[in-house]
Amino acid sequence: MSSLNATVSAERPHIAFFGRRNAGKSSVVNAVTNQRISVVSDTLGTTTDPVKKAMELLPLGPVVIIDTPGFDDEGALGALRVERTREVLRQTDIAVLVVDSAVGLTAADQGLLDEFISRKLPYLIVMNKRDLMTSSPQEDDRTVYVSAVTGEGIEALKERLAVLVKSDHREKQIVADLVKKGDTVILVIPIDESAPKGRIILPQQQTLRELLDHHCAVICCQPDELKATLGKLSVKPGLVITDSQAFKRVAADTPGDIPMTSFSILFARYKGNLDGLIRGAEALKSLRDGDRVLISEGCTHHRQCGDIGTVKLPNWIREYTGAEAEFDFTSGGTFPDDLSAYRLIVHCGGCMLNEKEMQHRQRTAHKADIPMVNYGIAIAAMNGILDRALAAVKNHEG
Repeated sequence: MSSLNATVSAERPHIAFFGRRNAGKSSVVNAVTNQRISVVSDTLGTTTDPVKKAMELLPLGPVVIIDTPGFDDEGALGALRVERTREVLRQTDIAVLVVDSAVGLTAADQGLLDEFISRKLPYLIVMNKRDLMTSSPQEDDRTVYVSAVTGEGIEALKERLAVLVKSDHREKQIVADLVKKGDTVILVIPIDESAPKGRIILPQQQTLRELLDHHCAVICCQPDELKATLGKLSVKPGLVITDSQAFKRVAADTPGDIPMTSFSILFARYKGNLDGLIRGAEALKSLRDGDRVLISEGCTHHRQCGDIGTVKLPNWIREYTGAEAEFDFTSGGTFPDDLSAYRLIVHCGGCMLNEKEMQHRQRTAHKADIPMVNYGIAIAAMNGILDRALAAVKNHEG
């Protein structure tokens, strides 16, 4: 699955370019991608917001390239731009520090390097404007000299990035390690007012594709069709996977000897700390009137009248706890650094966020000592079926 169409943005290595204003970040990005991704100007602070582009870049393969505002920006607006740059750091897999070779490393550059090191990010230092240097530079394992104007060193930079991407890559599986080749797997996919028109959502797509790649037979149905679907099978399915909001109905209609879980639980295992999210479910039992709950989603879809995050989950939590909790909502790249106001965080499965961003959010909650649970685990716990929903994963893990 190395082609452009086969790899979703959340699964691509995120390569972000950082540095001071006018170090030539945008010019280097344009030279590396051979596209005009970012506007280039001699004016300080031309890049005002992170610019993100998913693309196929040889010899790297499918990647997301991110150009960021200058880390030394000034003033009130500049501070906001710097904060946006810090947000990019949370989702960065490979960091590139672009330095004006005529100026050399500054205190601001060193501060960025310290950030990379503290976050354990693989990184390269790119000394730009090689064409203006009068002497031959000395490169090392972390440093490469380039000229965004003449193209000198750009291919060497791409080769060096490809090595870092390869070393940072590890094979992960959503579900293929939980079933055998040839197994029949049933995906229960509700099509209701909150389902996107004409398509299925990303975790369902990714799970389906991985099962097909694993040579499983996949049957898709809606919740009210599951019982009849099971009755037509002559061989017991290896696994039933459901959308979390249909957990209660699916659990009732799936015989106890058939493993059952949800897309959300699979993605919790795939992208984050599953055990930590399971522990977060315990906090649901202790919610009291007035407690604040943050419900956070990684995507920015148009919310429908029956939206799971803003409508169904708050209602289910109130019904389960008997408490009148207060709810706040975030979506997309927004996630508070200060979580002290909250008693609990309920997060989506994170299919639109890369692993680095999901782990950052869980670490932020852990440091603040705020329990965090995801949709699937919370819904299973509130319906009394969490142990069963986790059995396929836990039994596999030993």
